[in-house]
Formats: sequence, structure tokens, C-alpha cells
Amino acid sequence: MRKSRTRQGSPTYSRRVSGAFGRVLVVDDNKVIRQLIKVNLELEGFEVVTASDGAECLEVVHRVRPDVITLDVVMPRLDGLSAVARLRDDPRTCRLPVAIVSACTQGEVESGLAAGVDAFLSKPFEPAELVRLVRRLAGQEDDPPSDDGGYGAGHGTVFRGGYEAGRSGRYDAGHARCGRADPRLHPVPGRPPAS
Repeated sequence: MRKSRTRQGSPTYSRRVSGAFGRVLVVDDNKVIRQLIKVNLELEGFEVVTASDGAECLEVVHRVRPDVITLDVVMPRLDGLSAVARLRDDPRTCRLPVAIVSACTQGEVESGLAAGVDAFLSKPFEPAELVRLVRRLAGQEDDPPSDDGGYGAGHGTVFRGGYEAGRSGRYDAGHARCGRADPRLHPVPGRPPAS
């Protein structure tokens, strides 16, 4: 199998699956939500592997080697934000795109940005939004800037540097630990992102 890339010039930890658009590790303690995400991504051509909490995510990530990880926040054993922090601390997974799919508070969004989360999708979500989010993180789709000044795929999606995230002005410590700080993801107020 050959290695895939999620961003130009940035090799990932994953291996491309023949005939699939990429591999996604879906982590949520709710079996119904896991299945909903899995079915929608599989219908769009992704291979999907699931885990029931952050601890299981960390147990399987090196075997699965996904292109993208989606995580809930509140889960038993290890919550999503703690799992992201551990992924960012591991040199093998620090560049792996991670999205939080949860009903997040502003505090959780800020904590997630500090931990190195790439995007947030609010529950409940539209399946099309989920697919756009995963495609974008997998490097398959570029979204134009949204009407609210952010760079999200839809009303329930916040990407790093988006309207809600950009207001916090917080330093991107999670990505800086592994050299992922990217000026395109940290726009200067009033200036479009670098291309």
C-alpha cells in the first residue's frame, strides 16, 4: 500500500485503502451516533473503523492508521479532548487531522483548539456537512470562506481560524508541538487566509 497525503507536502501516518477515498476512525461512546457517522461516510466511499472512547482510539490508531479521526468530547475512560492532546504529543500521530463531532460549549471549543483540534461539527449535524468536513480534512475538498467570516463547510462547522475559533486569539499549542502551526489556519483579522 502507498502512503497518502492529507495536505500538500505533509505526509500522513495513514495508508491509502485501494478503492476507498480514505480511512476514518470514528470515536463516539454512543453506538447509534457511531453507526450514523459510519454509514454516511461509507456511502461516500470512505473506509470506516470505530472506537467507543478515547482510550480505545489510542489503542487502535497505530494499527488502523487513519487519514482522519472524528471524536466526541464526553466519553468514558478518556474524553475526546484528552485523546487529542495525546495524539498531538505522539510524533506518529501529531499531524493526523482531527475533528470534534459534539455539542460543544465555547469553552470546549477553546480547549480543543489549544489541544490541536482541526475542526468542530456541532451535533445534531446534517450528513452532508459531516461528509464535507471529512473530505476537507482528508485533503479532498477545499471550501470557500463562509458568510460568517470563517472557513467552515456549513453553519454547524467551525474550522481552525473560523469565526468562533478566530475570536479566541489563543495560541495553537497543540499544533505547535509537532510543527503544524500553519498561517493559512490562523488568518489575520481583516485579511484573507494565505493560499
